[in-house]
Amino acid sequence: MGCKGAGKIVYHGEKMRVITFILILSFVSGCGYTTRSMMDPNIQTIYVKPFENKIEFGTIDNVYSKLKTYYPHLETDITNAVVERFLFDGNLKIVKEEDADVVLKGELVDYRRDVLRYTGEDEDVEEYRLNIVVNISLWDKTENKNLWQENNFTGETTYFTTGSKARSESAAIKDGITDLARRIVERAIENW
Repeated sequence: MGCKGAGKIVYHGEKMRVITFILILSFVSGCGYTTRSMMDPNIQTIYVKPFENKIEFGTIDNVYSKLKTYYPHLETDITNAVVERFLFDGNLKIVKEEDADVVLKGELVDYRRDVLRYTGEDEDVEEYRLNIVVNISLWDKTENKNLWQENNFTGETTYFTTGSKARSESAAIKDGITDLARRIVERAIENW
């Protein structure tokens, strides 16, 4: 009599495992997750036009503009990072402008370094947030129309100036550019 009851428990446990497996399989296959882009399948190639530096320094309209710092070739570094990110992503092939289906245009409009935290003792800056701000647009060359435009599109990072996590502003700028490039490519390949 003890064997019959034990057999049913084993059978019931096996049945639960099969049901659990089927449920997990149906959730995974039914999620709609894909590594493919939601873009128009006719768009296969892109040209990244070199970013322009449109940061205005020293204008009377903005008292803070006199405090802005210029980093040479920041717009070039952004362009290179965006191209590298498209190559890494693989959804669109980088080509010359005349061969492209779409053209990504961008302009650097702001670079901000804001204080996040001061040290307790002498009020020195302990942590900064960097924001690299651009205006971007994606143009369809075939139909000669703007597919989308984003103003004040921002890449950001934070960095410490003291302690074991301290690093230089130039290292933080590289991280900010990497974040910006990742966001631009994600925006370009999402369903517009």
